[in-house]
Amino acid sequence: MYFDNPSICNTDAIPLYLQSCKSKLIKQIANSIFQISFLIMKKKELFEKVIEYFQATMPVAETELKYSSPYQLMVAVILSAQCTDKRVNMITPALFKAYPTVYDMAKATPDEIFTYIKSCSYPNNKAKHLAGMAMTLVNIYGGTVPDDIDELQKIPGVGRKTANVIASVVYNKPHIAVDTHVFRVSARLGLSPESKTPLQTELILLKYISEDLRPLAHHWLILHGRYTCLARKPLCEKCGLTNICQYFLSQNQT
Repeated sequence: MYFDNPSICNTDAIPLYLQSCKSKLIKQIANSIFQISFLIMKKKELFEKVIEYFQATMPVAETELKYSSPYQLMVAVILSAQCTDKRVNMITPALFKAYPTVYDMAKATPDEIFTYIKSCSYPNNKAKHLAGMAMTLVNIYGGTVPDDIDELQKIPGVGRKTANVIASVVYNKPHIAVDTHVFRVSARLGLSPESKTPLQTELILLKYISEDLRPLAHHWLILHGRYTCLARKPLCEKCGLTNICQYFLSQNQT
């Protein structure tokens, strides 16, 4: 039980009219008290504790995608949709050798690009997106990747998550991209348990995380989700946040 006063589970501490209740009812009451006690922790305090933990354990956190220019990062992020960074990093060396600049890729057809990315997920669609992205950057933005998320989302293959990644990683803008890892970890920790969509999670994170920490926080949550808070079987025994994690505490009530 997660109580400061263990006597709360003693029947002597329960009013007379409850002393005859069965243990199941007592457990239900105890669980309710647990939920209330967890909610007492203010959201701001929870965020502060999470940030303090990552600042101490992961002072350096950055994307694992390999790139050497804003154009190359955009290509890599587009390829990473429903595909691992490891796989993307296996694909991009040959792709970037063939198309080292956005001007080179703008001359390529989707079919030509496809031959280099066929081992990633949804290669047909991604080849079309990459060809369209390159042509758009060259024809509309003078070959330069914009730093505004609204402008970025006008580019083929670039949704809100990708736009946030580019703005945050390349231009150090105070944005937070919410992928499956960020969405899952935020919910489990209790940072955004009520969120139903990535956008809802993003808005909550933006509210409680200061602008200077947002680019770093994005990577904290991604890497924690990728290597510790796994989707199917989180490695809670390796996690230093179990004392405040809503998921862990709810799964380990006794």
